[in-house]
Amino acid sequence: MAVKLLARVPSRGDVFLVELDPTHGSEIRKTRPCLVISPNELNHHLSTAIVAPMTTGKHPYPYRVRSRFGGKQGYVVLDQLRTVDRERLRKRLGSVTPTTLRSVLQVLAELFEI
Repeated sequence: MAVKLLARVPSRGDVFLVELDPTHGSEIRKTRPCLVISPNELNHHLSTAIVAPMTTGKHPYPYRVRSRFGGKQGYVVLDQLRTVDRERLRKRLGSVTPTTLRSVLQVLAELFEI
């Protein structure tokens, strides 16, 4: 069966509603907003994207970046990164602010000791 890709290529900083199920164990579940963090060059050449789920939960664990999106306060959950097929990207919801994206990239650099 042919894979139906989104006509629009996701960009770093975009927020999509992403179908994360099926999951296992402690993986963050359900269809939820996710921030695209993969570089644009990868997004243009691959049928996958690296995303970080977003949550309105009140758990300020390390490696979670506080964010405000869609009128809701929450976190970008960098301890739950995953690579997903673009077929899982259901709907573009917008993009995060440049300040939020910079914070996310800075925390990722710390996380991976870059």
